[in-house]
Amino acid sequence: GSDDPLAMKNEYKKRRDYIFNRLINMGFEVTKPDGAFYIFPSISKLNMSSFKFASKLLEKQRVAVVPGDAFSSYGEGYIRLSFACSMDTLSEALNRIEKFINIDSINS
Repeated sequence: GSDDPLAMKNEYKKRRDYIFNRLINMGFEVTKPDGAFYIFPSISKLNMSSFKFASKLLEKQRVAVVPGDAFSSYGEGYIRLSFACSMDTLSEALNRIEKFINIDSINS
């Protein structure tokens, strides 16, 4: 069942690989995380601060991410996404992020 540590590990690995590949396919520069259930893609190509990206994404697509500079000044130009959610939620969030970077961020 869901209490099986190996099954949980495999599920998180599946989500990690999914979010990593989706972000790469959207054109983000990102390193695959090794142990955490967070991923930090670079948004520097989008020419907006991490705070503005997070604010606009929430406003336009109702997806919450954390601006990288919330963690340190070195985090500017990055956002943090969690993949500790269902695959359906993750897929929908990534669809909305893709729509945001392709449509909304250009028109903001």
